[in-house]
Amino acid sequence: MKRYFQYLKEYKWRCIFGTLSKWIEAVLELLVPIVMARIIDVGVANEDLSYVLWGGAVMLAMGAVGFFCAVYCQRSASIASQGFGTNVRNALFRHINTLSYRELDKIGSASLVTRTVNDVNQMQSGVAMIIRLVVRAPFIAAGSVVLCLLIDWQIGLVVFAAALLVALVLWAIMRKTVPHYSKNQQKLDRLAQITGENLEGARVVRAFCSQGKERARFDAAAEDMLDNSLKLGRISAFLNPLTYAIVNFCVALILLWSGVKVNTGVLTNGEIIAVINYMMQILNAMVVISNLVSLFTKAHASMNRVSEVFDLRSSVGEGGDAKCDFSAPAVEMEDVCFSYSENGQNTLRNISLRIPAGATVGVIGGTGSGKTTLVSLLPRLYDAGSGSVKVFGHDVKEYPVRDLRFLFGVVPQNASLFSGTVRSNLFWGNDKATDAEFEEALKTACAYEFVSEKGGLDQPVTESGKNFSGGQRQRLTIARAVVAKPRILILDDSCSALDFATDAKVRANIAALENVTTIIVSQRVSSIRSADIIFAMEDGKIAGSGRHEELYAECPLYREICDSQARAEE
Repeated sequence: MKRYFQYLKEYKWRCIFGTLSKWIEAVLELLVPIVMARIIDVGVANEDLSYVLWGGAVMLAMGAVGFFCAVYCQRSASIASQGFGTNVRNALFRHINTLSYRELDKIGSASLVTRTVNDVNQMQSGVAMIIRLVVRAPFIAAGSVVLCLLIDWQIGLVVFAAALLVALVLWAIMRKTVPHYSKNQQKLDRLAQITGENLEGARVVRAFCSQGKERARFDAAAEDMLDNSLKLGRISAFLNPLTYAIVNFCVALILLWSGVKVNTGVLTNGEIIAVINYMMQILNAMVVISNLVSLFTKAHASMNRVSEVFDLRSSVGEGGDAKCDFSAPAVEMEDVCFSYSENGQNTLRNISLRIPAGATVGVIGGTGSGKTTLVSLLPRLYDAGSGSVKVFGHDVKEYPVRDLRFLFGVVPQNASLFSGTVRSNLFWGNDKATDAEFEEALKTACAYEFVSEKGGLDQPVTESGKNFSGGQRQRLTIARAVVAKPRILILDDSCSALDFATDAKVRANIAALENVTTIIVSQRVSSIRSADIIFAMEDGKIAGSGRHEELYAECPLYREICDSQARAEE
């Protein structure tokens, strides 16, 4: 809980004065029944019109002051809670971006989106209610009990017993509902995941006519969430009826008892009206508290989920302060093993290789052979479980992470573009690049012609680049990597959507780049045939390495891949 106070620091005076103004309103509300009692017992009883008018004026003044205090508190609560939510969301997003792929895979993107949006909104609402009502409602309830005790201690004890019983009901229901609110958020994660998968894969769903199947999957997740919500609702449904039953029973008991006391002259008519007013104030306060319990239970469950993300620490450390030795080999691996889960089977096993600076390297193998995992270890998207991964003479863990990743230009399997313009997407590679450098990178990636035809660097890019074809998106991501002027360029099956001629031209352009070590991960033999070194991978191991001719002669796996593709082309 303490960790979140820092996000309210800049709004501390709004929190203090907003709460104080609400407390002033509560004090004035508690004084109203006393003034009313004096009007009845003095003004009405003595037929003193001036006293009645004076009392009415005092009540109007108290109401006006209370109104302005309430408005000020409402405004302060809104500003502080919105600012708090923004600060938490920004901090959470920054923290998520420090996590490695391992932590992101562990939680899942759908859950992270839900926590960043929905859970932070719940916390934001909780902060607003703390400022607006948490001080007021308990103060009204406690103040009403104390004033009832001062009017008549016996009736005050009845009022105190009613407040105590309601508090016990609130505690019991809160204890039962907290686990269900947490489960609800988890089930919301599942709904968000299914929705995201269907929106991302809408074409696949329609192509396989699987709309009915996906609707059934969504309906099952929604029904699961509904069942949990109904359990939650059945428990919460007891809250208001029990609260009203307790308070109304006590009101009836007070009316019966106070009637006897009025007949005996122990209480006045005004005091009875004041006690009933206080009892109704307690009722209203308890109703507010019951609603607050529901809200804070949700906020508490959401806070725990957000804290889980904040508590995660990246498995990729910040590294040291090593400097590159560009005379050393670009990449060296020695006996490297890697597993995606701590106790799972190794995806990579005993990998040892050496890549000279400036070389063009090909990595080929069947699906699941570990090609993408291998190149992911170089810029420390993951850390190797054991063994050594060196880049330009130093272990990757010895470099500052930011400096290490500036050495690489990575073109991932999935061509990911961001909404904006072609220019804003290319700025990801180099935010200081000029238009001339952008154009040069586009020409290298064979993307200059279609970008010029569509409107140039300021051509809009829609969400995920859906206004470009698959091949165009791949070429734009290659241009984005090239404009960064990396020392090591990783092309992870990034030309799969290109025709053979365009693929060959892109590779020729990249080969002409100076001082660049190129690593091409591909399923096509034609894409890596002319590489200086080819590594053939199978089941997380290197089955063979060398140039095309010698590898074809000596490595059965590579020969099988070449022959199967040759037959397919025929």
